[in-house]
Formats: sequence, C-alpha cells, structure tokens
Amino acid sequence: MTRELTEITVVGGDKTGLIARVTSLLFERGINIEDLDQAVREGVFRMTTRVDASDLETSRGELRRALAELGRELDVDIQVRFPSDRDARRVALLVTKETHAPEALLKAEANGELADDGEAEIPVVIGNRGDLRTLAERYDKPFYDVGDGNGNTDEGRLLDLLAEYDVDLIVLARYMRILSPEVVFRYEGRIINVHPSLLPAFPGAEAYRQAKDAGVRIAGVTAHYVTTDLDQGPIIAQRAFDIPAGASVGDIKRRGQPLEADVLLDAVRLHLADAIAIHRGTVHVREDVDVDAQLGLSTAAVDANPEEPVDGEPLSRPEPARTGDD
Repeated sequence: MTRELTEITVVGGDKTGLIARVTSLLFERGINIEDLDQAVREGVFRMTTRVDASDLETSRGELRRALAELGRELDVDIQVRFPSDRDARRVALLVTKETHAPEALLKAEANGELADDGEAEIPVVIGNRGDLRTLAERYDKPFYDVGDGNGNTDEGRLLDLLAEYDVDLIVLARYMRILSPEVVFRYEGRIINVHPSLLPAFPGAEAYRQAKDAGVRIAGVTAHYVTTDLDQGPIIAQRAFDIPAGASVGDIKRRGQPLEADVLLDAVRLHLADAIAIHRGTVHVREDVDVDAQLGLSTAAVDANPEEPVDGEPLSRPEPARTGDD
C-alpha cells in the first residue's frame, strides 16, 4: 500500500546552509525524508521535500509553527501540506479575456460536475485584466483584477488572494501571462494550463498561427501541469482536430476552442479525483481510480487506426486513451 506523504515546500532567496537547517529540524522531530528536490530559477530557490510524518514526535500544529519560525529567521516561505489537507479542493480560476475555458469550468461547478463527487468548488476568479468580471458575477463569484492595466500581474497580490481563499488548485483558463517562479514554486504540481497546440509542438504565443504557418494537417490542444519551463510541464490530456485546406487562423481557432474547454475540464476532474500523479516528469494514471475522462483520441478515432501488418508484424489494436467508462 502506498504511503501518504507530507509535502514541505521552501521558497525564497538562495542561502548557504538553508537545506541543512530545514532537514535538521525535521530529523529532530522524528520525521523521515523520503524525497527531496531543489531548484533555482531567476534567483528564486525552491526545495520540495516529501516526508513520512507517521512517527512525528510533536503535534502538527507545533511542526507548522516551528517551520514558520525558521522561515522567518531565514527569510523564506515554508509551507506544509499533510495528506488530510488535500481534501480541501478549492480551485482558483485565472483568466484574461477569452470566456470559453473559464465558463466551461464555472458551468460544470454549477451543475455539480466539476469533481466526480460534486464537492469541489471555485471560490474566486482572478484576472490580469478586468474583462471577465461580468462572467464571474454571472456565476456569483468574487472577481479580482490584479493587473496593471497592461496585463502585467501584481504577483504579490495574487499570492495573497490564493492564500486568503485557501486555494488548493490553480487553473489557467486561457490566462495570457507567464507565472514567475515565485508563484509556480509555491504551487508546483497544482497549476493546470490549457495550451492551443499538441505540445511539445508550437509552445509559446500564437500557437494556432504557428500551426498554420507550419502547414500541419492535424492540430490540437493540451492540458498540462505548469512548470518554470514555458509549456513544457507534464502533459495530462490532449485533443486533436484536422485543419482543412485553406483554413485561416480564425478557422483553426474556432475548431480548437471547444476542445480547449473540454480537455481543461477533464484535466481538472482527474486532478481533483487524485486519479493522476506526476512521476519523473510525466503524468501517470492511477489504476484504482475511476473517472470518466478522455486522455487522448476518441474511441471513434482509435477505431479508425489501421490494423494491417507492418514489416511482417501484426498491429495490436490500441485501447482508447481515457479513464472511466466510455
């Protein structure tokens, strides 16, 4: 049986001896470190530690206080997430101008379909522009514009709001701004984005235009976890569509947008059901969790794949890439 590990994240300036101070505190309290990963991006240090706290020699509250005190001394932010904390499934939507993706999630929540058990919630919508305030208000959600008028984000204000609303998952619902390591490191493995291409092809801006300029016949969309490397995070699910001859960028966009909403909602539902896990940079589906979600091609598309032998070897019919019942 897989043990539920406690996650401790340290984010701040890179300092000599920081790792030793944190690990020593954990050792002194009977906590066994199972995994430790660290990185530095743009001068921001991040250490993620997964520990077995089953033999914890103090209370959870005291551990949080001790780590917070150490964080203040070292001028870093230290967060602790016990396994029981993961039951708090509160989703923040980050938006800019486009409505199709955020409205799909808001509608799903209103219909009790955001999570498999219907119990997840979207407590807040945050924009780097004010364009979607009306959409948020239509679904009775508080809306905050943390932009500067030009789309640049006040990330300090953003982090304050995420903490105030006790957010467990951040969803970039066509949020047109790159998050800095200050945000990503604090919510690593808990930020989902939808990108309008079949990653790793056409990352970055203007993906549909890139697809047209490259002359591809099949394009698509990708839901993935966000990392500090732009559009290179672990892929959760994808959808594909064909591009007719002579299609404009607008035509391609109109074909892709409904699939963006679909694939993002599926990715969020999989995450909320704890049906997927990141291991060595890729997403794996847990065999013991049943969530109706399409990961890749539809059943019809899979059935259209060829069955003829190649180089003398018969082709096995692949199963549709999905979880749950068809």
